[in-house]
Amino acid sequence: MSQPSIVRTNTAELYDAYVMKNYARAPLTLVRGQGVSVWDDTGREYLDFTSGVAVAALGHCHPTWVEAIRRQAGELIHVSNLFRHPNQGELARRIVQHAGPGRVFFCNSGTEANEGLIKLARLHGVRKTGEEGKCYKIICAKQAFHGRTFGGMSATPQEKIQKGFRPLVPGFSFGELNNLQSFADLVDADTAAIFIETVQGEGGVLPCTDEFLWGLRKLCDQHNLLLMLDEVQCGVGRTGDFYAFQHSGIRADAIGMAKGIANGFPMGAIWAAEKHAELFTPGSHGTTFGGSPLACAAALAVLDVLAKDNLVEKVRTNGAAWKIELEKLVIDFPQQVKTVTGRGYMIGLVLQSDPVPCVAALREAGLLTVGAGGNSIRLLPPLIATKEHLDRATAIIRTVLGRPT
Repeated sequence: MSQPSIVRTNTAELYDAYVMKNYARAPLTLVRGQGVSVWDDTGREYLDFTSGVAVAALGHCHPTWVEAIRRQAGELIHVSNLFRHPNQGELARRIVQHAGPGRVFFCNSGTEANEGLIKLARLHGVRKTGEEGKCYKIICAKQAFHGRTFGGMSATPQEKIQKGFRPLVPGFSFGELNNLQSFADLVDADTAAIFIETVQGEGGVLPCTDEFLWGLRKLCDQHNLLLMLDEVQCGVGRTGDFYAFQHSGIRADAIGMAKGIANGFPMGAIWAAEKHAELFTPGSHGTTFGGSPLACAAALAVLDVLAKDNLVEKVRTNGAAWKIELEKLVIDFPQQVKTVTGRGYMIGLVLQSDPVPCVAALREAGLLTVGAGGNSIRLLPPLIATKEHLDRATAIIRTVLGRPT
């Protein structure tokens, strides 16, 4: 029996006909990327300051990264975690070098990493009390975003995320970011962990202060709680340190990471300090695809380029100067721009009103950005972006803000 012929149509029509409508997509079809730029299906170039929402750390099609995954694809793509392979061991070693003494578990996404952290907190609670289901509460921050699985949603106090999916996982409470007392007031005998983003991304690019992080560290030490840090968006060099919490000098008990770690190949990971890593035993947690030879090759290539090109230091230096230039927008356009938040290459441009029209106008002017909570626009350039790229983006923003409304 002959196969039915395929009816050719344009991409927008295919999306309208066959793809679920759970995203408010821009009217833009991207077909190619190189470095800091992407091109649409009409051949128009855009400066990509979304980086796939902080994913494309090395930009698009970096030659070192492309060659690494091509080579690995020709050798070994997948093996079960019932066996070892060289890439996973080496990648774990290098993550431990950045995070400190401990162990690593690999998965496929930031949400999976955060689910693993929630499970780690539950196991810590059992260790504290010797009783399952007694000590399981986790304190998170208001305006947080930790993912869309049931654990991630339950840790994310946003109606747009939780609506329609109740009842959620019990045991989560929420303090005010950078208000230590509001967290201390929530601690009780049933609390197992504090779980926060070092820089809230979806919430509006809101960093934790150093004083707040040190206070949480002391609070966790006093009450035998895990301090778990979600570095899914702000980690792997994006703020000018390998992990954003390292600006403060504190130590974490566990870290969740993903996004930029493999430059677009799906990967997440958990690092846990040695005494907490041992809570996971055979059968207590696992993954089919996590930490594959191909995924680890992609991540190793990212770490190679970060080190070889000194990108984290460049992000710190260029990002500091760029933020000063962006802060001038508050003075020059006070009716439109309220403040500038963040650090490094994770910057929030907080507007006086809904950012959606501005995001669209920037796109039309050739700059891709992404919105966030609190009327913020996120600027997330690839870590390879130069001062010239940052200056181009700033000039486009100035042009758009300067147009008559």
